[in-house]
Amino acid sequence: QVQLVELGGGLVQAGGSLRLSCTASGRTYVMGWFRQAPGKEREFVASIRWSGGQTFYADSVKGRFTISRDNTKNTVYLQMDSLKPEDTAVYYCAAKSGGSHYANAPRLYDYWGHGTQVTVSS
Repeated sequence: QVQLVELGGGLVQAGGSLRLSCTASGRTYVMGWFRQAPGKEREFVASIRWSGGQTFYADSVKGRFTISRDNTKNTVYLQMDSLKPEDTAVYYCAAKSGGSHYANAPRLYDYWGHGTQVTVSS
């Protein structure tokens, strides 16, 4: 069983930046970030392979968000720049034990964090 702990949420003005982190208690194959706004389904944000660092982004965040990892710390980061009010959501870290990093469906992931709130004011 792998535990995931997210840190870094908060309140920021539109155009600002935040960095989220997710530390895993064990090693997995792919890490992802998802988000869920009130009344909406959980949606994919970005993913990364631990080995090689290949990344995959949702079109809605491409060019504004950057996912990265620090293998020595078992930690994945989500740098969020040029934030918009529509980015407001609870952000979840997720991990999968194998397969492709082109994984944008929640059902493909095996482990989940508890989430961290990101609020972008206009």
